[in-house]
Amino acid sequence: MRRRFRRTGGPGNAATAAITVFALCAGMWLLRDVTGTQAPPQPSAAQAHTEDDDRSAGRASAPALPPSPPDRIRIPAIDVDAPLTGLGLTDTGSLDVPPADRENLAGWYEAGATPGETGTAIVAGHVDNADGPAVFYSLGALRKGSTIEVDRRDGGVAVFTVDAVEVYDAQGFPDGKVYGAAPRPELRVITCGGGWSRTTGYQGNVVVYAHLTGSR
Repeated sequence: MRRRFRRTGGPGNAATAAITVFALCAGMWLLRDVTGTQAPPQPSAAQAHTEDDDRSAGRASAPALPPSPPDRIRIPAIDVDAPLTGLGLTDTGSLDVPPADRENLAGWYEAGATPGETGTAIVAGHVDNADGPAVFYSLGALRKGSTIEVDRRDGGVAVFTVDAVEVYDAQGFPDGKVYGAAPRPELRVITCGGGWSRTTGYQGNVVVYAHLTGSR
């Protein structure tokens, strides 16, 4: 899963993406036609943003943390406990991705906000690889109110609460909503998702929206 980025806003804000989705959403494991293979779970309509969510978006979150690179992400509800690697941009301007053969590795966009500081921090990872499910295979099963923890290099832990989990077709991906600047510390966790076919692979992305609610 790759999307093209152009940096906007100050140093604490993530990028806004142009509408470009690349080929690493092929679903290599599904292509093998292993008996019993199932596509990853997708979020239900009940997990999407609502008008109440939008009205509460400006309510206070936990105080922002100073910038510090993240080292690990944990999502207990879906058994994610994974190291993080920094992601930059490729020569063509798209967001790089973690090595596909390291199924339990996720990445964070180094030119954006670090998780916990003011702005929109971006974490991305594979849904599967040729051997089976990868780090964010179950991301679509996450529910509102779930907790995401990010270990930071300064020794602290940023604690986020999930506000919504949505799935988008590639052609209708809401770039500004996902990647746009935020006035409080927010987190997006992204993987491949949506419909899948042998010809096109995954046809969209699952996006988790969360905001900072604590630290320790």
